[in-house]
Amino acid sequence: MNDVDPSMPPAEVGRLAQAVLDAVGAIVVGKREALELVLAGILAGGHVLLEDLPGLGKTLTARSFAQALGLDFRRLQFTPDLLPADVTGSFLYDQRSGDFSFRAGPVFTNLLLADEINRTPPKTQSALLEAMQEKQVSVEGVTYRLDEPFHVLATANPIEYEGTYPLPEAQLDRFLLRVSFGYPDHEEEWEVLRRRMARRREEAEIKPVVDAATLRAMQAALEDVVVEDSVGRYIVALTAATREHPSALVGSSPRGSLALLLLARVRAVLDGRDYVVPEDVKEVAVPALAHRITLRPEMWLRRVDPSFVVGEVLEQTPAPASGALPSYAAGGSGF
Repeated sequence: MNDVDPSMPPAEVGRLAQAVLDAVGAIVVGKREALELVLAGILAGGHVLLEDLPGLGKTLTARSFAQALGLDFRRLQFTPDLLPADVTGSFLYDQRSGDFSFRAGPVFTNLLLADEINRTPPKTQSALLEAMQEKQVSVEGVTYRLDEPFHVLATANPIEYEGTYPLPEAQLDRFLLRVSFGYPDHEEEWEVLRRRMARRREEAEIKPVVDAATLRAMQAALEDVVVEDSVGRYIVALTAATREHPSALVGSSPRGSLALLLLARVRAVLDGRDYVVPEDVKEVAVPALAHRITLRPEMWLRRVDPSFVVGEVLEQTPAPASGALPSYAAGGSGF
């Protein structure tokens, strides 16, 4: 898996992605749609916020993807007393050399699980911002590059507000998408118990399907997925409409448009195409945009969710039916 063709065709990306999903789906039961979104976030080169109730498989999902993708994995439990240096690392005095040396923190990995990120103060939350956006860490004036691929999967509990620090809008905007799993149905929950009894131990292991180099090639290949001009303008129209919605105090930033573009490309590849159609955009609109919308205070009292705004925007924004070629490239047929 080390000798990776840098010009991997989108068809091969789709095949490998489905194999990764099958491997993770053997451990995380009955959540194929949510797992596809998490993988889409990783393939698109972004970070994923897993916001859901405790015990619904968020940590298991992160560990399973790390194993299936052959990535170095670290888990960091965010607590109220966690310091920024506990995330990034710090300089320590080495008595043997008589000098200070840098000891890297858990952020120096391929896949970082930031568990319960909303339980730590904003100062520590912000320690992740530079790493998430710039793929680098600055400690005492020295900058260290993070090895690629680098992805953050952060978990947050949406109902426990006591002892938590809500993520600021600037940090929420750094997450490419937000995913929720929800409770399993009875059959799925029984399947979880059955598989636990069958393997006769708590931990579940997944053999790597790809490695870090292959993942980077898969990510690079997505640049060959064509987005026709009318679809691109549809993406911009959706994002702009969230800013004009009467229930929204602040709509999505242009980073939301970029998230829609990147995620729609992955959605197309998973469906066996090397071109994006409006349905790809619609399928990822809520995960990509809802967490970027700030509602008006009166909407909080009515318990309106930002996903409601995205749903109305999808209904009110006409989708294109054009089959024209994009202005920036030629070609774009199914494979």
